[in-house]
Amino acid sequence: MQTSLIYTVILSAVVLTGCASSTGIGSKLISFPGAYKIDVQQGNAVTQEMVDKLKDGMTRIQVRYIMGAPLLEDTFNIDRWDYIYSMQPGGKVRTQKMVTVIFENDLLKSISSNLMPDSQ
Repeated sequence: MQTSLIYTVILSAVVLTGCASSTGIGSKLISFPGAYKIDVQQGNAVTQEMVDKLKDGMTRIQVRYIMGAPLLEDTFNIDRWDYIYSMQPGGKVRTQKMVTVIFENDLLKSISSNLMPDSQ
C-alpha cells in the first residue's frame, strides 16, 4: 500500500512537470534573479553606416562588399536581396533591423529598410 502511494506521488510529479511552461508568460515565473542571460544575435550585422554607403546604380559586387552576403536571396526574384539582423540583449526586448535591396539590370535600384540612408 505504501509503495503504491510512493509510486503514485512520483508518477504525478513527473506528469505535472510536463505542464510547466518555459516560454511566454510562464517563463517570467521560472526566471532566477541574478542569473546571467546571454545576448542573442541572429542574421547579418546591419548598421546605419552600412546603409549610408549604399547609392543607386551600385553593382551587386559593390553592395555585397558593403553589406556582406544577403541572408535571404529569393529564388523566384533574383533582383531582391534581404538583410535581417536581430539582437536581444540579455533577456531584454529584441530589436530587429531589416534592409531589402532591389536591383534592375544588375544595378542597385532601391533600398527598403527601417534604417534609411542619410540625405547628403
